[in-house]
Amino acid sequence: MSFNNDNPLVLHTFEKAFNKHKDATGKLPELIVHSDQGSQYTSHAYHNMLPQVSAQISMSRRGNCYDNASMESFFSHLKVEALYPYDIRDIAEVQRRIEDYIHFYNEERIQKKLNKLTPVEYRCQLVS
Repeated sequence: MSFNNDNPLVLHTFEKAFNKHKDATGKLPELIVHSDQGSQYTSHAYHNMLPQVSAQISMSRRGNCYDNASMESFFSHLKVEALYPYDIRDIAEVQRRIEDYIHFYNEERIQKKLNKLTPVEYRCQLVS
């Protein structure tokens, strides 16, 4: 969490995610990372980091919000369900609410579009 959406935040976030999420063999999974055209995602540091973690870049076309509709939908739910209803006083509370909501969204919140399963249940069903 940071007060600034800048290169250090993006690179640190990816570092944490890629160190945590390895497949059963201990390798990094093949990933496609989708982003907008913000300066963090067009930087040399970002483009140099992606191949090191076996990721390919996917970037929205300028002015096309539909390229990233699934993430935009998630962020809309996050704001409406976990942030806007509360009188949040500090960044620690924001971080706690976001982490709690991500857990809830992935492991408890059933979704009609996923045959009334949670995202984790749906992914497990796909790989079994």
